[in-house]
Amino acid sequence: MIDAIKNRKSIRKFKSDAIPNSKLNSILEAARIAPSGSNTQPWKFIIVQSRETIEKLSNVSKNQSWMKTAPMHIVAVADISSRIKDSENLSLDETSSIFELKQVIRDTVFSIENILLEAVNQGLDTCVVADFTQEGVRPILNIPKDKFVVAIITLGYADLKNNTPHNRHPLEDMVYYEKWNNLK
Repeated sequence: MIDAIKNRKSIRKFKSDAIPNSKLNSILEAARIAPSGSNTQPWKFIIVQSRETIEKLSNVSKNQSWMKTAPMHIVAVADISSRIKDSENLSLDETSSIFELKQVIRDTVFSIENILLEAVNQGLDTCVVADFTQEGVRPILNIPKDKFVVAIITLGYADLKNNTPHNRHPLEDMVYYEKWNNLK
């Protein structure tokens, strides 16, 4: 597992090769079995392969044109109805202060990490995109206002010449023991 974690990179240039259904199903299965608070499993996923829709998602994501090179996008959506049963009248966006929204976003992020790691395991590459608004993405995919789009994950095979690893902070710069700022 540590190799998949170390080898995962955010890729911004993809080959046009199609993704086999067997690989996509393995990735989605990894997302499905992610942990969640109280086993609420609030995540939903929209698989996008239409070139027209991919272009629209790129446009509402601050015109990140590189997104158009990916043959597939997985849109991860947090469904607050797993925590609030009568949520249809809610209107969620980036300014919402509802505590349960924070919970379903947190849990959906767990499933997204599983997607990223299983993609590496399947020989695929990804990039998580979150530079968009709910107002921008929802109408493109017909997402109700009581759902929250957490991320757009681009998925495909990297088209890279140089595959150098990213620099990461050393452990001693981020790990404390027993209390904040206690180095040992």
